[in-house]
Amino acid sequence: MKDFTTDVIVIGAGHAGIEAALASSRMGVPTVLFTINLDAVGNMPCNPSIGGSAKGHLVFEIDALGGEMGYAADRATIQSRTLNLGKGAAVHSKRVQADRNEYKSIMKRTIESEPNLRLVQAEVVRVLTEGEGDSLKVKGIVTHLGEVWECKKVIIAAGTFLESQIFVGDKVYSAGPDGMMPAKGLSSSLAELGIALQRFKTGTPARVHRRSIDLSALEEQTGEDVPTPYSALTPEEGTDEVNKVSCHVVYTNKRTHEIILDNLDKCAMYSGNIVGTGPRYCPSIETKLVRFADKERHQLFVEPCGLDTDEMYIQGFSTSMPTDVQYEMLRSLEGFENAEIMRYAYAIEYDSAEPTQMLPTLEFKRVGGLYGAGQFNGTSGYEEAAAQGLVAGINAALSVKGEEPMILTRDSSYIGTLVDDLVTKGTSEPYRMMTSRSEYRLLLRQDNADLRLTEIGYRVGLISEERYARFLEKKELIEKEIRRVERTTVPPSDEVNAFLLEQGSTPISTGIKLAELLRRPELSYEALGAIDKDRPALPRSVATTVAIQIKYEGYIKRELGEVARQRKLEEKLLPSDISYKDILGLRLEAAEKLDKIRPMNIGQASRISGVNPADISVLLIYLSGLKNK
Repeated sequence: MKDFTTDVIVIGAGHAGIEAALASSRMGVPTVLFTINLDAVGNMPCNPSIGGSAKGHLVFEIDALGGEMGYAADRATIQSRTLNLGKGAAVHSKRVQADRNEYKSIMKRTIESEPNLRLVQAEVVRVLTEGEGDSLKVKGIVTHLGEVWECKKVIIAAGTFLESQIFVGDKVYSAGPDGMMPAKGLSSSLAELGIALQRFKTGTPARVHRRSIDLSALEEQTGEDVPTPYSALTPEEGTDEVNKVSCHVVYTNKRTHEIILDNLDKCAMYSGNIVGTGPRYCPSIETKLVRFADKERHQLFVEPCGLDTDEMYIQGFSTSMPTDVQYEMLRSLEGFENAEIMRYAYAIEYDSAEPTQMLPTLEFKRVGGLYGAGQFNGTSGYEEAAAQGLVAGINAALSVKGEEPMILTRDSSYIGTLVDDLVTKGTSEPYRMMTSRSEYRLLLRQDNADLRLTEIGYRVGLISEERYARFLEKKELIEKEIRRVERTTVPPSDEVNAFLLEQGSTPISTGIKLAELLRRPELSYEALGAIDKDRPALPRSVATTVAIQIKYEGYIKRELGEVARQRKLEEKLLPSDISYKDILGLRLEAAEKLDKIRPMNIGQASRISGVNPADISVLLIYLSGLKNK
């Protein structure tokens, strides 16, 4: 007898679906994960890298909450680098080049080993509901084979597969990424439920055989000497062995640009075939040339796809040109004169949901028990997808268990910022996380992700007792060392002043606190070890956080003050049944926007596009009137 009943069903086994399914099942809720192809679990159809500017922050946060991406990335890393080290600590971002096949293999083994999780190869074509109108509720799904599965919650993490089409020059055909099947039928099922869909586009560059590239003509990029792992489960010791490959840099040139511009009419993006909106911050090379016409060259990164393959990924060279033009473009690059293409570049167009239809839990307002995550929600990037999958999986499981939802705030995390941006502002193009999207960048550093979020991960049940005990020990070490540095006085001496002069710093004539020395821009915590004779031996991650917390103390206190002010607005809750059009003094545009988004509080209302400070004042007066009734 077949058992087609479970609590949570996750549709799609990409980065969003994996995190959703693992979170739900690990929280004790029976879960089934559906995928079109078992061999594509955890696939990286674009660059096999994890992290980068702001994205690295997301990976650290996913790990702090008990997610899987960081731990898998650590084990699949073939090169690690930290970006933006020449800038402030707020924007330091880890990025690794991962072995594509190893990452997929790790994720598939992890899912198969989870006792409360089933992995099934089948395409889901319909979501079943009960109820009417605005009181619809999920009750199951139907697969393309006609199987009906009953469930309480459904999480859609369909990536770029919904009614997807591939574009290469004037050639258009139905397919998912990497030549897989598209997902047919689910879009129309969602439309019948009243879910608004939008059409987005993304793309990927060609993969070139290593032997056909003269790497000696390119700039070499090696990994960092002492990498910091993404995951608290990965020991810091031995991470200096993760760098197994070099990446390289090449630049477009005048000839490259001439080829692209002369063939612009053949490009699917400019021929009128594509109607979907593409990503602003990761555009095709032809879009770069049109948008930045005065730029003489564009930087491209040549990156290995793994240790067991000769495929090289040309980051920054995404295109939808015909294959013959792709060859011309590539062979115009220095070192690529004999380039052999292994996989052609293409653009892909797909359906996604308009995310303002969702609550901050990522549950659809219109259909109870239906959640969205990842590129289905209008985002781009593996890290953004995994973060949403984790949020949706946690909240679906909490709902099944009858517990309060997990809603991450903007001041708690980049994940909270990402979700708030999506459900409050929506997106008219594939959304990409950037540090500039957060007003609390100095609070949301990658080094303190565990301090911000591990308590939450432990509370929902994704952080083990053993890991939580280690976290508390680390937290105590940080607090103890900060106190020591703030209280320790360094007396003047010839040795101390010689050290200060050597570091380009002013000598001292009276005693000075270590913390004051650390706040000098030219001095680092590491360097001060030369005169800090009583410094205890500390893990690298502890020392990093201590140094940043002390050095940026004034700025951090300023941001915390802003958090406190904003929190007062977040605490002013708006009734769920409020009729905005009946509020006297509220502008029509604001009333329409508020009615569509249905914000949970004044803080969220203030971030809605089209709602201005005068509208917020009206809402505050209205709330005050409700209290006095």
